[in-house]
Amino acid sequence: MRAIPVIALRGMTVLPNSTKFFDISRKKSIAALEAAMITDQKLFLVGQKSPDVADPSQEHLWDIGTISEVRQLIKMPGGIIRVMVEGKERAHLLDLDISDTMLTGQVEPAPLEEDMPGEAREAMLRVLKDKLTEYAQGNPKMGREKLPELMMVQDLTELMEQIGSEIPWDCTVSQELLEAESECELYETLVRRLMIEIEVGQIKQEFQSKVKTHIDKNQRDYVLREQLRVIRKELGEEGPSDEAEEYLERVRKLKADKETKDKLTKEICRLRAMQASSQEANVLRNYIETLLELPWKKYSKDNNDLSHARAVLNEDHYGLEKVKERVLEYLAVRVLTKKNSGSVLCLVGPPGTGKTSIARSVARALNKKYVRISLGGIRDEAEIRGHRKTYVGAMPGRLAEGLLQAGVGNPLMLLDEIDKVSSDYKGDTSSALLEVLDGEQNMRFRDHYVETPIDLSQVLFIATANTTETIPAPLLDRMEVIEVNSYTENEKFHIARQYLVKKQLEKNGLKEGWLSISDSALRKIIHNYTREAGVRSLERRIGDICRKAAMEYLEQGKSEFQVKEDQLEKYLGKEKVSFEDANEKDEAGIVRGLAWTSAGGDTLQIEVNVMPGKGELLMTGQMGDVMKESARIALTFVRSICPDYQVEDDFFENHDLHLHIPEGAVPKDGPSAGITMATAMLSAVTDSPVDAKTAMTGEITLRGRVLPVGGLKEKVLAARMAHIKKVLVPDKNRPDIGELSPEITKGLDIKYVENMGQVIEEAFACQTEPVSEGHGTERNGI
Repeated sequence: MRAIPVIALRGMTVLPNSTKFFDISRKKSIAALEAAMITDQKLFLVGQKSPDVADPSQEHLWDIGTISEVRQLIKMPGGIIRVMVEGKERAHLLDLDISDTMLTGQVEPAPLEEDMPGEAREAMLRVLKDKLTEYAQGNPKMGREKLPELMMVQDLTELMEQIGSEIPWDCTVSQELLEAESECELYETLVRRLMIEIEVGQIKQEFQSKVKTHIDKNQRDYVLREQLRVIRKELGEEGPSDEAEEYLERVRKLKADKETKDKLTKEICRLRAMQASSQEANVLRNYIETLLELPWKKYSKDNNDLSHARAVLNEDHYGLEKVKERVLEYLAVRVLTKKNSGSVLCLVGPPGTGKTSIARSVARALNKKYVRISLGGIRDEAEIRGHRKTYVGAMPGRLAEGLLQAGVGNPLMLLDEIDKVSSDYKGDTSSALLEVLDGEQNMRFRDHYVETPIDLSQVLFIATANTTETIPAPLLDRMEVIEVNSYTENEKFHIARQYLVKKQLEKNGLKEGWLSISDSALRKIIHNYTREAGVRSLERRIGDICRKAAMEYLEQGKSEFQVKEDQLEKYLGKEKVSFEDANEKDEAGIVRGLAWTSAGGDTLQIEVNVMPGKGELLMTGQMGDVMKESARIALTFVRSICPDYQVEDDFFENHDLHLHIPEGAVPKDGPSAGITMATAMLSAVTDSPVDAKTAMTGEITLRGRVLPVGGLKEKVLAARMAHIKKVLVPDKNRPDIGELSPEITKGLDIKYVENMGQVIEEAFACQTEPVSEGHGTERNGI
């Protein structure tokens, strides 16, 4: 018994006196290989019972394996090592030591028992060679390459070992051979397996013979049909089939250009010459049906009444005034030019803000057919352009399918989630959309299945997206972006009162008047039970109340429900959302920042602590790379101005700064917290408190300039929710603040800053003039 490094093999077995190649990538396997190379290059190779187990224990391994010697190592890309080994002897795995680094086993050699007399060995040798010859007849390649060598072997044990290694057995068969305890058992297993392989080979040949006979019969039938067709043509008896005649009649009535009709006529003539039951005829029949059903020159009449369009948009949506105005301008241009204006609208905003419903309202306002095409997760270019009809199961692309669904050539097509298309080895989906959305090209859009140009110039395309960052620049350039921003709490209240409550009452089977929700209760649901940019969660909470009311109606017979603010806990449980208010006390090293999230705005409390150390900056709170760079820039700026605030020259050599942003489980990134981090660092270094009622946002440069940022509406809303009094924003964002409604900025003192000097002046609670000459030894307030 000896201790030896162990490698667990997946899907293969190494037999004694055989040479094998295999790849390893698991850390424990690589460590075992390295340990073997340091000593005598010996390994114990044992197969796994199931290849799916990533970290096997002894119960996952076979009891019998092979002690092998490493002959060659090749390092491959991706951390893979290719190993050539030579099997030496069978061995039992008695015990397996599993450490964190590698597998080590206690193994005991288990040679085959020689239990056969000389006469029996000679008979067995001849039987094995006969079976090998029979096996080689069904496997010509093996017969040519290996059989002569095997037939020269005169020792039974050697022949059995060579047969085990030369024939491509399944790994379970190889393991069965390895587990044979004696030469007699190994011989019986080999003969049985050879007979099974011979029988399988004979059955396979029978199947191949039957298939060949069937193919020959089809070819014969085709030749006879062609001869019959020629004979009938010579006799003048050939006439069009009823099906082909019906298709030709539909082509004559079809409103399409000459190119399309010629293509259809040609394909129908091909169909007429085919056997009706053939596979190719079925493919061609589907193709002809598709082309006949496409609306080539069939258009619906639009409603060009702009006042009607405005009324529909106002009826379906509350707020979104700028979005509605831009949509109406777009429609006005279409009415005047009597054609599409060329640009494609792309509604960009957080989830649940009504982008899809706006497109549906535009379709209703214009009396257009509405087709929604979901692009989320599409990776194959063929989803847009279609598959060529030569492929089995080919079908048109989604745009051609949309026209078939609409039945007219001028529907409104909503390209939903256009920011979530992706690409793979089958093509780039976004590149295929370039032709679709380009008004100069889409009048002759070619679908691979249809093959004939399709006119998409009369289609009104509207796209939706949650962000423009993932949309390729050439595709974004073909669209006009309209931002659909987050809703304020007041807007959410009106949306719920006018739309959502009625919708949920109807959806849950409650009659009008059965359930009423007070204004104060509705506002509390918005404030304390939802936190989002849109209204989807709000609608779900109203639906929860309606479902509980429906249950009470059936169980208790109540038909009038009045939900007030103090009853919400009964229907919705404890409050789900709490907003972190501004701190009551001014503190050093704590500054309130403003952040944009997909669910709206939020406030971030940035904390900085100073401690003895060696001048390191520690950053925690799941900060992204951009945010970490911004923190380093902020530290560099603070160090550059510290001499003006009587900070000791060697202060940063003897102290560490630890910057932390709470809610460490939430990833954070972006440069807009630059001035917030700089203010917090300066406050901590100088031990000067910062006004707790002040929040700020802005990117900082090395020289202290404040650069503009985005998401101002959501950030200002978040400041109001946290009861902030003063908000510092970059001076270059002045136009963005000017576009906000008074409802959002009411009660906020918004200060515009161009540099860090102005930030410091506005942010610090107690302020003294910076010292311009000399550096003191005490840390004074700013």
